[in-house]
Amino acid sequence: MLDLSDEVRAEIGDEEADRLLAGENAPGAYDCTSCRTPGDSERERTSTVLFVGDETAVLAFAHAACLPSQIVEVAEEQLQGAVRAITGSADEGAPGPGGSRGAPEQAVLGVTSGLVLIEGELRPALVVEPTGPIARPGAAPGGGDEFLQLLIEQGFMPVTSLDGVPPTVHGWSVLLAMGQLHAILQPGTGGGPQVAWWQAPQPLQVTEGWRAAANKLQSVLLFAAPAGSIGRQPREDLLRDALDRAASGGRLVACGMPLAGT
Repeated sequence: MLDLSDEVRAEIGDEEADRLLAGENAPGAYDCTSCRTPGDSERERTSTVLFVGDETAVLAFAHAACLPSQIVEVAEEQLQGAVRAITGSADEGAPGPGGSRGAPEQAVLGVTSGLVLIEGELRPALVVEPTGPIARPGAAPGGGDEFLQLLIEQGFMPVTSLDGVPPTVHGWSVLLAMGQLHAILQPGTGGGPQVAWWQAPQPLQVTEGWRAAANKLQSVLLFAAPAGSIGRQPREDLLRDALDRAASGGRLVACGMPLAGT
């Protein structure tokens, strides 16, 4: 039950596209590249999404209700450097990209929103967890997971408990527009304008409670953990438990960010 757009077909080639549609290389079970919850291409409509850099392309899958089949342009350095391995699709037998951009599958950043009770107040939070290890840009493959260290160098603070509000990191912000999450912005190089550190493939809906809390406080907390530390939690109490476990295990960094938009 795969949806394959004409633009994705043109990029991966007719041969690979026909194999996908015939079920030869269908992913079967997968984690949606948008909402990160499980999907099954044999039982529900599934979109093929091709992430494309200058020289690299990565084929991923999403619930058709979350994303249409499309090509998403991604900075080549994100695919080649900061991002190394996509775990879910590789484990589940997803096909690699065809055409001229053959490349190993890559990790992507998953973002979950939720309200977290800290110092007696429900605070809007985003939790970032990659689907695989993140290497330092330019590092040789197999060099280990540098995700937390890279963020610490950007001003994020290691968190051992969720008893206090983490400090604000300057130059970063969370872009919200019309009640939807669009991007996490970081400082531009050389004092230039902000650029997207993470950008939603399509705007993500947040709850009314989350939006109200963000508008009230004009800030959002960002928590980040290595792949496999948090997981996709269906309830906010379970998300809090997972954050507490990651913090006590030394696998969590955090910061506050101003809210941009409403």
